[in-house]
Amino acid sequence: MNLILYRVSINLAQKESGSVNEHPDAAAGMSRAEARSAASMAIIYALRMLGLFMILPVFALYAEHLDGVTPALTGLAIGIYGMTQAFLQIPYGLLSDHIGRKPVIIFGLLVFAVGSVMAASADSIWGVIAGRAMQGAGAIAAAVMALTADLIREEHRVKAMAIIGMSIGASFAVAMVLGPLLNSWIGVPGIFWLTAVLAIGGIAVIVLLVPDPVISRVRRDAEPVPAQFAAVLRDRQLLRLDAGIFSLHLILTASFVVLPLALRDVAGLDAAKHWEVYLPVLLLSLPMAIPFILQAEKHQRIKPVFVGGILVVVLAELLLYGFHDRIFTIGLGLFVFYSAFNLLEALLPSLIAKMAPADSKGTAMGFYSSSQFFGAFVGGLTGGWLHGRFGLDAVFLFCAGAALLWLTVAVGMRPPRFLATRLLRVGRLDADQARELARRFNAVPGVAEVVVIGDDEVAYLKIDERALDEEALNALVPAASGA
Repeated sequence: MNLILYRVSINLAQKESGSVNEHPDAAAGMSRAEARSAASMAIIYALRMLGLFMILPVFALYAEHLDGVTPALTGLAIGIYGMTQAFLQIPYGLLSDHIGRKPVIIFGLLVFAVGSVMAASADSIWGVIAGRAMQGAGAIAAAVMALTADLIREEHRVKAMAIIGMSIGASFAVAMVLGPLLNSWIGVPGIFWLTAVLAIGGIAVIVLLVPDPVISRVRRDAEPVPAQFAAVLRDRQLLRLDAGIFSLHLILTASFVVLPLALRDVAGLDAAKHWEVYLPVLLLSLPMAIPFILQAEKHQRIKPVFVGGILVVVLAELLLYGFHDRIFTIGLGLFVFYSAFNLLEALLPSLIAKMAPADSKGTAMGFYSSSQFFGAFVGGLTGGWLHGRFGLDAVFLFCAGAALLWLTVAVGMRPPRFLATRLLRVGRLDADQARELARRFNAVPGVAEVVVIGDDEVAYLKIDERALDEEALNALVPAASGA
């Protein structure tokens, strides 16, 4: 996750997704209100994630001084936010459909702030675990995406989501460096207090800067729809991708249960200087994934590049397993890991968009995101238990094994079709009109899949741009929109 890669993702996503009957001002880009809304949503997300990420490189060192601590409980404290986040983010999104986006987001940020205060005030490991679980219970991701979709026109929604993604990537990179620096100044309790302040800042942004949506309704490209849950959970290709993001964040979290300890106790680097390892590793790894992303997307080699990235994660964890006794080799292992992590983190959402049915992207992304957070929970829990039982070597070996298992799952993945997604505003239609319009769209050469939702006034299309009869498609758009 990083700023540069999300900029690349914007360009690729805009080529894959668009709207035929765009608003007359679409060519000029987002309106000022839309740009402000997208930026505000990105700030809210970044403020929350920054606090979560800053703990990752420092908590294992801090936990040693807490009452009742064991390595297993340290891992649980690191990862438990992922459990509550995974189980609650979809319900929060559904609740926002009924009581409004802003109240749910404000409530979630308040819960997150309370959890941060609980963790900051705790003097036992169980108190921190309770606080971290409460942090995860402020699960606003789905509600933020739904509000973004309410405020941004369809033709600019991909760009807005990518801006939010950029903010997450930037917060991750900053947190990896800022966490060790702040730890030497204010300690981990101070970081938790700062996290609470950042959450309150997010509430100020949502209240003061984010406009109220004119219309708030379910947007199938941006949020989960309960009627689609069963179909999405039966889709084996989507489940492979859910298993992928689960594995990636399991490996990331488990690794950071022991990495700070390896740097301090095995390699002999003072905790206040850990940022000196993370900063160059992050900066050097940022550009490494870009040529592979371009190769995957532009030359339609996404599966071999994806599988190759997983193999590199296996090698990185084996490197950390065998050579975590020196600063240089830990840095090298992290460089290799982050290069592959950045690549996979960028490709997985693209694969979800390609594999998901035209009208089910929001539902598919909801379960994908939940799998990501649940992976962080299992990674923290398992990494902590292995560290206490078998030592830190076992954690790196476990991560290599998890990546190898993921590799066997990914090898069987069906190569995706490279289809562009288009959202068309079609006006309100009854069931018969929606079926007839879908039939006419399906008859256009190059249209591979179409779903018309009359109540939502939207048609979701997947198209092969190389075979598309653009003239025939455009001829249907005025009739669809009632123009």
